[in-house]
Amino acid sequence: MAPTTNDDPTATPPDHPPAPAEWDSTAPDQADARSHQSGTGDGLTGRRDERPTDGDADGNGNGAGNGDGTTTRTGPDGGTTGRGEMDRRPDGQDDSAANASEAADLPCALPTHGDAHLSEGIPTKDGYARSTGTVHALTLMIDFPDTPGEGTARQRFAEFFPQTSRWFTRGSYGRLDYRPATPIRHWLRMPRPFTAYGIDRGSPYEPGYQRLLKDIVAAADKRVDFGRYDLVNVLVTPNAGPPATQTVLSVTFADNDRAPRADGVRLSNVSFVYSRQDDGTGTLRETGYRVLPHENNHSFGLPDLYTASGADRAGHWDLMSEDWGANNDILGWHKWKLGWLGARQVACATESPDATARAGISRHTLTPLARPGGTKVVFLPVSRRGGYAMEARTRGGNDAAVCRPGVLIYWVDVHKDSGQGPVTVMDSTRGTGPRRPHRPNGAAPPPNGPTTSRSATTPGTASTSDTPHQQPPSPHHPHTHHHRGTARPWSAPTAGAQGCTRLPNVHAGLSDATFTPGQTFTDNRHGVRVSITVTDRTRSGDYTIRITRRGAAS
Repeated sequence: MAPTTNDDPTATPPDHPPAPAEWDSTAPDQADARSHQSGTGDGLTGRRDERPTDGDADGNGNGAGNGDGTTTRTGPDGGTTGRGEMDRRPDGQDDSAANASEAADLPCALPTHGDAHLSEGIPTKDGYARSTGTVHALTLMIDFPDTPGEGTARQRFAEFFPQTSRWFTRGSYGRLDYRPATPIRHWLRMPRPFTAYGIDRGSPYEPGYQRLLKDIVAAADKRVDFGRYDLVNVLVTPNAGPPATQTVLSVTFADNDRAPRADGVRLSNVSFVYSRQDDGTGTLRETGYRVLPHENNHSFGLPDLYTASGADRAGHWDLMSEDWGANNDILGWHKWKLGWLGARQVACATESPDATARAGISRHTLTPLARPGGTKVVFLPVSRRGGYAMEARTRGGNDAAVCRPGVLIYWVDVHKDSGQGPVTVMDSTRGTGPRRPHRPNGAAPPPNGPTTSRSATTPGTASTSDTPHQQPPSPHHPHTHHHRGTARPWSAPTAGAQGCTRLPNVHAGLSDATFTPGQTFTDNRHGVRVSITVTDRTRSGDYTIRITRRGAAS
């Protein structure tokens, strides 16, 4: 069925953001794309292989605006490289992939083990979209015969861009040049009503999403060369399905080998975004877009950090834990995993995969994650399964909700799958920490699992986070979808709420989890002691830490 339009501006809801001044409608140049397929052009210009413009530093381009009409890019280790350059070697080639590979080869990097399909292991398995260099994101706005598009397709696009591109530029220090492409600028009408696809929260890929994706390909294929893109965004008209405050339908199918092929490539990394993340606090325009970078991060290989209990493992410290509420960044471990940190920005506290193999003391200086340059992550492997990561978190960059600057310490488990709590933040204050890791069927803790003498054993009581119902991936369906939680409108915290924040939809219990100068985190197990002390904060805002490892004989 030929696509139809519903671009009547009078249908725009009063709270819609205006369409951006410039709306990228070009397809990427084949020279920059991962797949080199012949095609029919972008369906708008009549020209084949048109190169997209550099944008105007608004997120459709690839830099951060300087306020003077120029753009500054950031280099491999976070330093600025000047105008018009990003991660370039002297020979003019993109150096992002080389730096990411070097960082992934560090001796303390822990690869995925076991049958986890979307894990914290470094490097990320093949099959996901690349997360450095120029990434072309095909973005389609779709509607249905029973739910015509609400407002215009251009207005729907403006809910997510240029904000999403800016988020990736800031978070990656310029290593990821995220370029949305909209070769079809109107609502792409599906041949069946929305109800015919049987889509609900938790719906598997087959049969509903498989049918929908095939219909999208059939409707768009004459105007889109799918072979030119790294990933696909499907922005569904927001009136299809329930409001996000009732049920969140947005989902990503990543590394999906059951997806259909189009123009010679398999559409194996596709994100579907529904409704609007509007919690009624008046922040939709500033924060509602963050569902899309959350979903895209699945296409890049990141797991969900929330569990069936909500965000009580990682709080608001990572977009993969909470994507409602104030703007937030992702953990330094995730930046390392995505290739956004160079080898010089990750410090291994020990080169052994077992922190107890040799006693010793190491000292490190951490620069805030929000600031380019310097060491961003120190990692202490405790076993081949996991270890402790340390990073400095302050308000700035993508982090708008940091109320207690300091050093964040968290346990990373590369064996756990998405939604099973692969990251646990250690809380520096009693009574506001995360729950102890869930042990199925009363099983004993794994021999190398984290414990702490400082963390509380009960969750914070003031959390306004989502309550997802994430199920572990089935071994028979390895490409399990990644849904986020069912949200509820925010209400003011009760008196005596824990944590240092009262921002809506920000997990309060872990908001003060960071360690400040003079505080020590200690892990005692099996006669072995690991302690991490924050020793100082310099005038420039850096944090110094001391890591002490003592064996049983010490």
